[in-house]
Amino acid sequence: MPAVRVWGRRDRWGGYWGDTGWGRRDTCAVIQESPAQDVPYTVGSLVVDLRRLGLAAGDVVLVHSALRSVGFVVGHVQSVVHALLEVLGPAGTLVVPTHTGYNSDPAGWSNPPVPQSWWPVIRDENPGFDRVLSPSRWVGVLPEVVRTWPGAVRSGHPQVSFAAVGARAAEIVAGHPVEDELGDGSPLGAVYRVDGKVLLIGCGHGNNTSMHLSETRQLRPRMDVNGAAVRDPDGRARWVTWTAPASDSSDFEEIGVAFDAVGPVSVGLVGAAVSRLMSQRAVVDFATAWMREHRSPGVSG
Repeated sequence: MPAVRVWGRRDRWGGYWGDTGWGRRDTCAVIQESPAQDVPYTVGSLVVDLRRLGLAAGDVVLVHSALRSVGFVVGHVQSVVHALLEVLGPAGTLVVPTHTGYNSDPAGWSNPPVPQSWWPVIRDENPGFDRVLSPSRWVGVLPEVVRTWPGAVRSGHPQVSFAAVGARAAEIVAGHPVEDELGDGSPLGAVYRVDGKVLLIGCGHGNNTSMHLSETRQLRPRMDVNGAAVRDPDGRARWVTWTAPASDSSDFEEIGVAFDAVGPVSVGLVGAAVSRLMSQRAVVDFATAWMREHRSPGVSG
């Protein structure tokens, strides 16, 4: 089978936003049957697992997931969302990344690159980010289901938007200026301010996007120039550029191991997936201090 090649900006999560080459699929993949599974998982059984892990009514929780690790769930990803919302209750809020890394400057595409003669066409003909129409990509199936869930709202960043459902959803996704991609003005900062939680279902700290908030809090972060197409209210698209702190997730797993050793982390199973629930403030504060000690200046340090 030939490799699947798609294009996108160099990724802040340890790979390429635009590279799902042969042998590398989305880190947050579809639910698949587990041959070792005795009974199918259900909304009810997942609710029990989530509560046992420590998720509670009224929580604000940012979820990252690799749902293939969960096993076979009756109703698939829809049931996972139902379970999360049932545990959170009407006072809680579910938050997910709905990033659109394909909406990026082709000058930075490298795996593979595209001809330079294509660059102006890609910039000029891109229909532009639309909160309703633009699908999330390379963040798994759960965010796309949440994004289209009744009552969901989405932040307006053309590359690194977030969607939320629940009592504080509008508060979480409000604002999000382009130059504050993953900083205090983004939904990550909003989750921090409300003392929210991070839930990693079947994936590790390499997918813990909240650590990018720590990068923006470094004393001398390296800066990148980024670009994307945005869609104005009149339906016209235009290309915008901005400068923001660079992102590097190459040491997130190392940071996560150190945090797990000392931080308040609840580890358990959601279905068959090893999962972690933690205070976002705790992991962000820990990662901020860790980066200042271990990263070289100018490398988000």
